[in-house]
Amino acid sequence: MTAIEFDPAKDEGNIAKHGVSLSRASDFEILHYVEDDRTDYGETRYRAWGLLDDKWHCLAFTVRNGRIRAISLRRASTKEIERHVPESGF
Repeated sequence: MTAIEFDPAKDEGNIAKHGVSLSRASDFEILHYVEDDRTDYGETRYRAWGLLDDKWHCLAFTVRNGRIRAISLRRASTKEIERHVPESGF
């Protein structure tokens, strides 16, 4: 993945809540993504599923000024992998 940016305060919160730094998004292997239209965020956001350290994760991100901005990174549930990445074999 390309270089990413993130809010340092948001990173601290992500580490506390999900145990993973947003900086790890640069190591994230995206296998599937969709536009996140569940609510109006005021900008286009995406949810991506893929592998980080051989474990399934979910990354929420947006693109600002041509750069990927990580919003959230966490372990993905089996249920959402089955729903969003059916070719995963789950």
